Amino acid sequence: MSAEYSELITRLEDFKERLGTLCEAVEVEKGLEQITELEGRMANPDFWNNNEKAQRVIRELKALRGVVVPLRDLSQNSADLLELAELAQEEGDDDSLADLNRECKSIAGEIDEVELRTTLNGKHDSCDAFMSIHAGAGGTESCDWASILSRMLERYCEKQRFKVRLVDRLEGEEAGIKSVTYNVKGDMAYGYLRSEMGVHRLVRKSPFDARNRRHTSFAAVNIIPEMPDADKEIELQESDLRIDTYRAGGAGGQHVNVTDSAVRITHVPTGIVVQCQNERSQHANRATAMKVLKSRIILLEESKREEELQEMYGEKGEIAFGSQIRSYVLEPFTLAKDRRTGHETGNVQAVLDGDLLPFVEAFLQWKLKGSKPRQSEADPEKD
Repeated sequence: MSAEYSELITRLEDFKERLGTLCEAVEVEKGLEQITELEGRMANPDFWNNNEKAQRVIRELKALRGVVVPLRDLSQNSADLLELAELAQEEGDDDSLADLNRECKSIAGEIDEVELRTTLNGKHDSCDAFMSIHAGAGGTESCDWASILSRMLERYCEKQRFKVRLVDRLEGEEAGIKSVTYNVKGDMAYGYLRSEMGVHRLVRKSPFDARNRRHTSFAAVNIIPEMPDADKEIELQESDLRIDTYRAGGAGGQHVNVTDSAVRITHVPTGIVVQCQNERSQHANRATAMKVLKSRIILLEESKREEELQEMYGEKGEIAFGSQIRSYVLEPFTLAKDRRTGHETGNVQAVLDGDLLPFVEAFLQWKLKGSKPRQSEADPEKD
């Protein structure tokens, strides 16, 4: 049993080192002070006088509690467990080993989880998000692929316990969807979704091809943080906007509304187009569309989005081969592979059912290490 205790103690000492590094990086003591200060502000009787400001404080407090408090508690718990393990080893208490190993395994899982959360340190990672999927060239094939991607991302959001609300949907002419936009709300929603932005490529035998030939389809995913201060940060000139209204339509040509309640807004200087049809009125659709538009423009200005989009979509913004972030091959073998991080799995169906977290974790670690592009590799099944 002495060797097993030594192995356990070595693991717990490793936990202590990992947690110490994380606490230093996150500045736990400073974070705890911030939590106390924010809680004091919430206790003020006038706290809810300004609802927007109150919501910002609540979001900031929630983000801090999600990382700082677990780190503090984990550090204390792992230190206590290390002390107990050393004491049990000295006393030759073999009966406690199983319980200590169980506690060690539990702490290991919690450390992995909090390590992932510390990588969500982007400026907008704590924001809610707007998630759009657009079919590429290729007609019915690409529209069907866009629909599959939409389902995959919805399932992933469900697994993360995010709330997903439909904002706009344009059906394909024969099958699938041409485009769809969702509003996603939840803890660190944008942070957990931004890895999916870019072109996604599918290789499969087409269910729409009578000769059962293999086809390659493309669809693009766009993830935009919902910025609560967008209205204050940016003011758009009416002369820069082209606003069109049209009749909102649903699946099978059914009309959601018999009036021209749907809204499409084009920001002429940037060419950004946003549309919304799923709210109850034209006024509400316009408000949602403006919120998406302002968030996109702010993000464009902050991160020089033009260059990033060129890298993701190609110089002309083309949703096509050579620009994808991830490939999903169903024929003649099964493989889902991320071209940025190199992460891959043969269980493509699980990925399409929303099992995206391993890809998200790999992306966040890749970003943490500096986002260095991987060496170009032969792409699986160029078709």
